[in-house]
Amino acid sequence: MSKPKPATGFPAIFNKCYNYTRPQDVKKAGIPYPYFRTISDSEDTVVTIEGKQRIMLGSNNYLGLTHHPKVLEAGADALRRYGSGCTGSRLLNGTLDLHCRLEEAIAEHIGKEKAIVFSTGYMANLGVISALMSRRDTVYLDKLDHASIIDGASMAVSETVRFNHNDPEDLDRRLQASNSTHGSMVVVDGVYSMEGSLANLPEFLRVSRKHGAALIVDDAHAVGVMGPNGDGSAAHWNLTDEVDVITGTFSKSLASIGGFVAASAPVIQYLKHHSRPLIFSASLPPASTAGTLAALEVLRAEPERRTRLWENARRLMEGFRTLGFDIGPTESPIVPILVGPFNETMIFWQKLFDAGVFTNPVVPPAVPGHACRLRTSTMATHTPEQIDFCLDACERIGRELGVIG
Repeated sequence: MSKPKPATGFPAIFNKCYNYTRPQDVKKAGIPYPYFRTISDSEDTVVTIEGKQRIMLGSNNYLGLTHHPKVLEAGADALRRYGSGCTGSRLLNGTLDLHCRLEEAIAEHIGKEKAIVFSTGYMANLGVISALMSRRDTVYLDKLDHASIIDGASMAVSETVRFNHNDPEDLDRRLQASNSTHGSMVVVDGVYSMEGSLANLPEFLRVSRKHGAALIVDDAHAVGVMGPNGDGSAAHWNLTDEVDVITGTFSKSLASIGGFVAASAPVIQYLKHHSRPLIFSASLPPASTAGTLAALEVLRAEPERRTRLWENARRLMEGFRTLGFDIGPTESPIVPILVGPFNETMIFWQKLFDAGVFTNPVVPPAVPGHACRLRTSTMATHTPEQIDFCLDACERIGRELGVIG
């Protein structure tokens, strides 16, 4: 396929755009292209793509709340009362009583003194790290931390040090080797999104305190999933009071969009006046805010949803392991199938897609080139029959492709 050519005198900055043909090259080589597939209808665990219904085994809708009547009703009521958007930042005209109620509810649920709501979970991480860190400080990041954490460190223009994944000993060595006499911060995911493993928070906390570093935990995949009441990974380890800052998102278990930072009152007060992603962005829309509030209420009122979620997660994990798939160190409803090569992973994805099962292929740069995988995840609302259908399809195709014997 020939590359499109920019017009004469076209700014050179756009050359990279005209030279980028990776998606076209993949398609031309006959390799399936799985991204940006359009969903035309959704019925919770089943979606319609290209006119065919497929079991959704790749969603972060862990508690199955995106279609809960209370969540939908709350969003509709807020839309009628407040309109479609706030058309301003939280600092100026964009703070609703809904935002304040949600912040109080999040702080109570997570177990922190105060919370502040951002328009996305990505912005929450961007906002807290960039606001708290300065040029002379150092931020220590797990090598598998989410992109929003990495970008927050870049925005802060502080020194960034990466340590080996989920390795407190390596973090200890790197903190020990630092010559910095200024502030330091350690940021980890509570649940790592590409492999489903849990951060070793007790050891990360011990090492952080040993060196006087703050500890921030991104609980995007832990809120609603981990902890005695779905209150996150810090609660799972009984360390909520000790962890300095907890961030999270509403776009997974809480079935909406938005994010939060929960911490002590002085930290939240500082962020309200220094976090650029908060100050210079329009605030969370009313319907999303009200929907999140309702989802949080359902989470707390219906603990049986978490019970069903974990039953489904165990059914999927045990099924994959029995069939001989390598699912890595997962300890959560995120269950990856480790395939390895890029081409085989894409073909596996396509065959599952054609068989009526939607998964997420994860390839570089998200993972190393030899560690490509299909990321699956369960919901509380999956039926045993749906999970068994997915297992049967994975077994049949996995044997056909030689992923399992």
